Parts: sequence; C-alpha cells; structure tokens
Amino acid sequence: MQLVDLNKPGEKKKLLAAAALGLGAIIVLWWALFGFGDSNPRPTRTTASATPTLRNTQTTSRPQQQAPVAEVQNLANFAPVDYLPSSYSAPEPKRNIFAFYEPPAKPVAEASTTPTPEPSPPPVLLASVSPSNVYARTADFKLEVAGDKFTPAMRIFVDGREMPTTYKGPQQLSTTISASLIAAPGSRSVVVRTPDNSLWSAALPIQVAAPPVPNFNYVGITSPQDRVADQAWVQDKNNKTIMTVYRGDIIGGRFRVTSISQKELVLTDTSLKIKHTIAMSESDKNAGPLSRPTPRVDSEDDEP
Repeated sequence: MQLVDLNKPGEKKKLLAAAALGLGAIIVLWWALFGFGDSNPRPTRTTASATPTLRNTQTTSRPQQQAPVAEVQNLANFAPVDYLPSSYSAPEPKRNIFAFYEPPAKPVAEASTTPTPEPSPPPVLLASVSPSNVYARTADFKLEVAGDKFTPAMRIFVDGREMPTTYKGPQQLSTTISASLIAAPGSRSVVVRTPDNSLWSAALPIQVAAPPVPNFNYVGITSPQDRVADQAWVQDKNNKTIMTVYRGDIIGGRFRVTSISQKELVLTDTSLKIKHTIAMSESDKNAGPLSRPTPRVDSEDDEP
C-alpha cells in the first residue's frame, strides 16, 4: 500500500519539510550532548557525597609520628587524696526575749458518754383537768379528770399527795380538793397513776391565783348610844374619799361588811366566800368620835 503519493504537488513539500525538521533535531541533540569542538571546555558538575574524600596532595606518604611520652618524675603526686574535713560548729544564736516557750496543749480525751435512753411515753393519757384555774383561800371543790385508759386501781395525785379518787369510767376520774391544798397562790401538779407506779400519765397543772382584795382602808368607828348598830369609816385608796358603812353593807361591788370592831373590819367576798380582815390604821385610831374629850356638865362642877 502506498503511503505517500508523490504525484500530488503538496506531498513533496511536506516530505521535504519533515526531512528538514528531523535533520535539525539531530543537529541540536548532537550539540547538546557532544558539542562542536569549542575551545572553552564546559564545566563538569560534581555531586556532593556524604563522606568527603581526601585528596592526597603529596605523592609520598610520611610516616606517622608518635606523641612523646612524658616521663613521670614523682609518682607520689598522683596518690589518692584523703580529705578529712575539720569539725565546724555554728555559734549559739542570741536569745530572743520576746519569744517564750509554750508547751503544746495536751489532747483531751473525749469522755465516752453513754446516750441517755429516751423515756417511754406514758401508757395512760391525761387530757384535761376541770377546773384548771382556781382562787387561793377558797373552799373545797370537786376536780374532774378526763383522759383515756383509766383503771379502777388508778388514783389522782396532787403535788405528790394521793387523793381519794372516784372511778367513773376508763375516760373519767374525780376527786375533792381540800382548801388546805390551795391556801396559797401557785401551780399544782396533777398526775394519774397507780400506787405502785406501774401505770402513769403525764402531769397537768392547776393554776391557783391570788383572790381579789378590797381596796379600802379602815380609818374609824362610831358607836351610837343605843348600841343598835356600829358605824365604820372606810377610805377608798384610789380617790381618798371617806364613806360611812354599816354591818351588812356591800362596798366595792362584791365585799359585804360582816364585822366592825375597834381593831379591825371584816369583809366577805360575796362571790368567792373569802373573808378579808382590814386592821384599823394606827394613825387614825384617835381620829374617831370616841377619842374626843366629853364636855363637862355644869351640875357636876357644883358641890352639894
């Protein structure tokens, strides 16, 4: 098969151009590799190596000379040295007059405390007492006690004194409090328990208050000649007014005059039935009509 048709006018030119280009490429390659014999030789490139090579500039090698060995003059100078340091003591420091020795505190051994067991709750319930407030110096009164789990063997104790107790049921007891137990103001403790203390209750108080007292002074007395009734002079402490009272009168709204004498005036509280004694004032004993001198009668001055 024919690759190139030389009869065509353009094929010859292409063939000549390709030949010229190939010849030029060969010339350039030759010049790059071998050159054309220039006078100046092209420098050669050297690559550095890891280990440098020593150039032997001298053609003849010199024999290696040995270092002269120094003669040892005295071997004692090279003996080991034994160093013995001298003892050194620091000077005693001066005393600081402001520094005092304080001995360390001795540890205090903690005493092993046995925990106190909590008391068991009372097996009997004491809920209330009636009455819970009374006046001192009053008469005997009945005390009612309410609670739970009462038994016929249980008694009422007032300030540790056993009282005659009436059993009314498991929730109610009663007793009579004598006037001697409430003669003075204060608080009284009420407990319900058995005599052997096998069953007991908590304590409840009874408050005993001081009774109201009359606010009067007894300043004088008048005794009429018919001796039917005595008349007393009473002074109110608030407004200092003096009023005349008879036996049976009520003063202050609640105090009845029950006795009149030259020494004292007795008043009775109409509500509490308490008697109050008021002594006559020492400065007013001689202020009444009995202390006045009786005028002389003319008939007594004449002699028979």
